[in-house]
Amino acid sequence: MPGLTDIGEVQQKTPFGDPSDPYVLGTLEGRKVAFLARHGRGHRLLPSELNFRANIYGFKQLGVERIVSVSAVGSLKEEHKPLDFVIPDQFYDRTRHRIDTFFGDGIVAHIGFGDPVCPELAKVVEASCRRVGVTGKRGGTYVCMEGPQFSTRAESNVYRSWGADVIGMTNLQEAKLAREAEICYATIALVTDYDCWHPDHDSVTVDMIVQNLVANAKTAQQVIAEAVSRLPYERTCECANALKHAIITRPEAIPDRVKRDLAPIIGRYVK
Repeated sequence: MPGLTDIGEVQQKTPFGDPSDPYVLGTLEGRKVAFLARHGRGHRLLPSELNFRANIYGFKQLGVERIVSVSAVGSLKEEHKPLDFVIPDQFYDRTRHRIDTFFGDGIVAHIGFGDPVCPELAKVVEASCRRVGVTGKRGGTYVCMEGPQFSTRAESNVYRSWGADVIGMTNLQEAKLAREAEICYATIALVTDYDCWHPDHDSVTVDMIVQNLVANAKTAQQVIAEAVSRLPYERTCECANALKHAIITRPEAIPDRVKRDLAPIIGRYVK
């Protein structure tokens, strides 16, 4: 990525297994950053194969406070054209086979998730899109489907009838786990094509989608660099204290092993 300096790599070990890939660490716009290829370099992992817990836990171990997710999506509305960016503020879950919480196994916590995206981070990303000159529409619903197959036309039309905006396969579990880990989370959804509801969908080729994805990725790098330069050093959002009143289990009832495993996440509240 242009502008990234002091580059190094680290492989994190977590109680939940290995993350998708080593984390790439560096400095961008004078700020320390970490990058993870969620599907692994070379795109080796299906969406349903991603170890979401290990990925987010690894970020927490590294001291990450904010995550900007960059993801390819299909558009469910005519207004979201290929090469547009959407910064959704809601998710709808259509997955079936995924673990999406750090809790259980002797500890219960219920985070608030009515607003799953950090509004402060989303605002910075939206402003950064404007500065770069890309269409970045803030707000809307991201349907998270299981995959790896794309939707049937019937499914696509149902999602449109709900008023959903874009569809992808990865971001909801990340958002849930980031909130549990008290990490701010926002998505830059890169529109590569219209979903199969669109009358022109059958004329879309894989080559066209890949070309759009590559073009979007280059623009997203500019948006991320701009966003990093604009982020305030102190967080004032509610994400930073999401667990303050969420842990229900009495501390003395939590198994010691669970306390050790979740120490980076619950250590502020449970000793």
